[in-house]
This record gives sequence, C-alpha cells and structure tokens, in this order.
Amino acid sequence: MSAQRIILIGYMGAGKTTLGKALSKETGIPFYDLDWYIESRMHKRIKEIFDEKGEEGFRKIEHAMLHEVAEFENVIISCGGGTPCFFDNMDYLNQQGETVYLKASPETLLAHLKIGKTVRPLLLNKTPEEVKLFINEQLAAREPYYLKAHHIMDVNILDEFKKINDAVATLRTQLSV
Repeated sequence: MSAQRIILIGYMGAGKTTLGKALSKETGIPFYDLDWYIESRMHKRIKEIFDEKGEEGFRKIEHAMLHEVAEFENVIISCGGGTPCFFDNMDYLNQQGETVYLKASPETLLAHLKIGKTVRPLLLNKTPEEVKLFINEQLAAREPYYLKAHHIMDVNILDEFKKINDAVATLRTQLSV
C-alpha cells in the first residue's frame, strides 16, 4: 500500500486542527499540525518567529518545514492558513497527498477565532471591526489557492462534537480511510 497523506487547508479558525485530531483518533493515522511542528523544531512560538523575522522570514521557515513534514508517510497534516498561498506550496501539497479545503464563511471564522485560545500574530492589536475586515480581505485573496484542493468541505456547521464526528465520517468516506 502506498503512503497516505491527508492535508487539511483553510483559513485560521476553520477547524483544521480540531478535525485533524478527530480524524487521527478515528483512523490511527498520526496527526501533525504544521505550526506545532515549526515551534518544536525552531524551539520558538510562531509569534516569536514573526516578531524576529517578520512574515517573509516566517514563510521561508514554514516552507522548509512543510517540505519536511509532507515527506512523512501515513500522516494527517493541518497547515497554517497562509501556507498554501506562498511559494509553490499549494501545487506541492496537491502532489504530496489528498488536500482538503475546510471552507467556512467569514462570519463562522470570526466566531471561531473569538472563542479560540491560540495567539494569532496577524490579528494582534486589531479591533473586532478591523478583524472582520481583515478576514474578508484575506479570505478573498487566499481562496483561489484553497480552491485548488482536491476536496472541499463546508465546515460552517462544526459547532458541536456530533457535527465534528459527522464531518470526520464524511471525510473518511471521501478519502477512503
């Protein structure tokens, strides 16, 4: 059997880590969150890397780490929201495995980000209105990359565990895992 790689992409707050962990638990396929992988390899938080190297410096590190983790066999990977949009990352991801775009509306993303506990460097020091505008603008710019994914899954409904479990079941069927 050939190596299986499932790669979850989408905007921050779409639920890539939540769904990736749940899918991993169901299938026994190891899960890697690219941001966590970067933090463990660099021994720094993503925010610190952003502060020290800026977004461009971070994206170069992210690109290199993506090429490491996407070579692993039998993995589920969740990528940062911007990962597919830089360098040749989206084409590379599509070559490496089954890509799944977790598609959510700006309203859903904003709601998820409000309840999330993760520090998001790109959202720091923004008012709620500025965050809403930022999400709308970035999503419009990023969606052409996201839409290149092999699979698109609407995740506007992932607001409770049963719905997350249903989404995992749908993914398992789509991806034959």
